[in-house]
Amino acid sequence: QVQLAESGGGLVQAGGSLRLSCAASGRSLSSYVMGWFRQAPGKEREFVAAIRWTTGFPRYSDSVKGRFTISRDNAKNTVYLQMNSLNPEDTAVYYCAADRHGWFTSNSGDYDYWGQGTQVTVSS
Repeated sequence: QVQLAESGGGLVQAGGSLRLSCAASGRSLSSYVMGWFRQAPGKEREFVAAIRWTTGFPRYSDSVKGRFTISRDNAKNTVYLQMNSLNPEDTAVYYCAADRHGWFTSNSGDYDYWGQGTQVTVSS
């Protein structure tokens, strides 16, 4: 069992930046893929980014590529999402997720553990 706790959300103006954190506890993440998803009101949950824990290799959705950066700190068992050049379309609840199989997909159904989410609001 893995417990995930997100933090770092808030209100920011368009063009601004935020860094989200996801602290993981419960077991080693050495074989895991960690992902970030988001869900805006009235919309389905969508993939944002993922990272292989062992190698740090990332992948991004086209909508955030070049603006967002996913990273991890092995010592702190924490995954980060640095979000730059934010725009109102990025407004959503952001969720951290863990895939114990290491499939490295963008499909939310492939992720086994989820955090409670943190709200990000970008004003125009």
